[in-house]
Amino acid sequence: MSYQIRELVNGIRIVHQEVTHTRMVHCGFILDIGSRDEEEDQIGLAHFWEHMAFKGTHKRKAFHIINRLDSLGGELNAYTTKEKLCFYASVLKEHFGKAGELLCDITFNSIFPPKQIEKERQVILEEMSMYRDSPDDAIQDDFDEILFPGHSLGNNILGTEESVKQFTQQHFVNFIQNRMDTSKIIFSVVGNISFKKVLATLIPFLASIPAKHISYQRKPVNGYTPKITTTYKEITQAHCALGKPTSGINDPNRYKLFLLNNILGGPSMNSRLNMALREKHGLAYSIESVYQAYTDAGFIGIFYGTEEPAAAKARKIVMRELKRIRDRKLGTLQLHMAKEQTIGQMAMAEENYPGLMLVYGKTLLDKGYIEPLENIFSVIKSATSEELQDLAKEVYDEDQFSFLTYLPKADLL
Repeated sequence: MSYQIRELVNGIRIVHQEVTHTRMVHCGFILDIGSRDEEEDQIGLAHFWEHMAFKGTHKRKAFHIINRLDSLGGELNAYTTKEKLCFYASVLKEHFGKAGELLCDITFNSIFPPKQIEKERQVILEEMSMYRDSPDDAIQDDFDEILFPGHSLGNNILGTEESVKQFTQQHFVNFIQNRMDTSKIIFSVVGNISFKKVLATLIPFLASIPAKHISYQRKPVNGYTPKITTTYKEITQAHCALGKPTSGINDPNRYKLFLLNNILGGPSMNSRLNMALREKHGLAYSIESVYQAYTDAGFIGIFYGTEEPAAAKARKIVMRELKRIRDRKLGTLQLHMAKEQTIGQMAMAEENYPGLMLVYGKTLLDKGYIEPLENIFSVIKSATSEELQDLAKEVYDEDQFSFLTYLPKADLL
């Protein structure tokens, strides 16, 4: 599939890919701003901004924002990550103009009404309570703090109760003023619409936005020390996390590590960890191995839940699988099947057009270009069993692993 890019005078870039066999257009802004860009007194502010973008602009109230696309059968949404803030929509192709105009409005013209801040503050506090009540989610957030101690990458995206309770309208205004750089904003479009029409529709909205460039630089990551932590909670299962930091998106071994992680504990049911822990021993409903790459850092993590009496046995099995992937080279057939599986998963992801739209924006911000999928496939196909074993010895070094365990409080057993 081919894509086109146009950079406007103010630095905002438009990336587009036409897909003719659909009636939909998926589009949105991807901003190079996330929770890692918050100061100590701003933890949770980027996520709060995501919520507040729907709560009023200079010309729309919250109801009009929410109803604008919903009444047309479209969807308007947003999300916040450690490094990105996204406002996006999916609509029938004939409504693209309305979607583009609305997204421009909420991204650049939000007014953060004080009354709406108070209402949404309560919503976010409820969201935080919901995540605390979900140990699967909570352990991943707490593990981030262990992997990136004293760094904003270790902060919870939602913030803390203390930080969320103190935000005012001025906090949002200051944060946007100090972090929004027009050269780090992408408007991405994937769907049944021509590039010519995209430009004719968007340029009248985007060209009026003044260019703005800031000198802000993200704080580098350092200071990791392996740590073993056990926390007792009001839960009925043991939940476990283990892993370590890795390098970021510019690591030349990134795609080979993606392949290696897929073999160990990727989304397929035939991953080694799933076969060992669930299928063979029945000790976990789900287990996943995660490889997350940021711009300048990343991490690998393994997460699972099991009954408390089986926690020690489950960990022993996980460590055995890590040793196995370090010590034994993949056979020719094993390696071929792993490559085919990984490539197939990537090819399927390309046909998820809303996801592809967001990936285009994120990749363009992070790397300055969009790498053809065929190039990635070529790297994966070229990986040798020796290279993967060497990488496994480096990445799955148990001496550098941190461990976080949630155990049920004694009175709940």
